[in-house]
Amino acid sequence: MAHRIFPLIKLVTKVGVAGGAVYVAYDQRLLGDSVQGSEVLTKAKAAIPPAVDEWMKYFGWEVRLPSPPKIEFSALETWNTGVQKLTQTLSVAPTRACEYTSQGWQYMKGLAK
Repeated sequence: MAHRIFPLIKLVTKVGVAGGAVYVAYDQRLLGDSVQGSEVLTKAKAAIPPAVDEWMKYFGWEVRLPSPPKIEFSALETWNTGVQKLTQTLSVAPTRACEYTSQGWQYMKGLAK
């Protein structure tokens, strides 16, 4: 009986974590436009180091973590680059398909000779 319950518990846990992550992203306006995402990123960069220090003191750890890496990119500029590249690829796809079909046809004609 227990071997049937564990996969169900794992599934419910994974769905709960994924649902919680989507809720937090929506609640923090990460799913909005690039201006909202940039604001959230700025808030996160300011809030994370003090939170880590507070947790270190809470647990009594004296280990100093290395400083977080510097994020040197603009979220406003890179927010939709994937969408732009996909759109560009899809816009030239019919032309490329015709070119590749023509090249394949010429190759097959060459093999038939």
